[in-house]
Amino acid sequence: MNLPNRLTVSRFFLTGGFVASMTLGWRGDTSWLPVPIAWGWGFSFGLIFFVAAAITDYLDGEIARRRKLETDFGRLMDPLADKILMAAAFICLIPEHAIPAWAAIVIISREFLITGLRLLAAGKGIVLPSEKLGKHKTAWQMVTVIYFLILLSLAEMQEAGWFFVGTPWERAWHIGGPILIAIALVLTLYSGCGYLWKHRGLITTD
Repeated sequence: MNLPNRLTVSRFFLTGGFVASMTLGWRGDTSWLPVPIAWGWGFSFGLIFFVAAAITDYLDGEIARRRKLETDFGRLMDPLADKILMAAAFICLIPEHAIPAWAAIVIISREFLITGLRLLAAGKGIVLPSEKLGKHKTAWQMVTVIYFLILLSLAEMQEAGWFFVGTPWERAWHIGGPILIAIALVLTLYSGCGYLWKHRGLITTD
């Protein structure tokens, strides 16, 4: 397995770490620790895991193109790893009231549709690579998730008594957040519809 594919596989493990941080993580009762703490750092650790996963997403593609190491495994698993990461992120952000449930459902449904199309193509011996618009869509989705994770991490720092985030934090959450969600949704729907239309022959021939 070459380096880009290893980076792709590592994204699955980083996604697991992200989910653990966001759901099980370093929050709540910490009296069992050798040095108990009164606050948690689940969002901050989640941010670290997510950014690391986003970096692998950039690096595996760049290395594969520059070193001519593109493989069928990478073409199939790279977008799948992206979809699992983003689905996990949006689901984990729903309980924090960052991402509306309906928006997460729309985004995840689009990813399931495209994954289904790729599986249909694979059954016919065809590998459908990701496209530039899809990469832009993923990039905006990642920016949206990182934006909310940074705000949640700042809230943890305030809880720890490091500083007070106050009104600017609230404005960033209630104004900047919805704008990013809207951009991510538009790109998600537009790229998904375009991808389905481009490869509609795979569906209509059955």
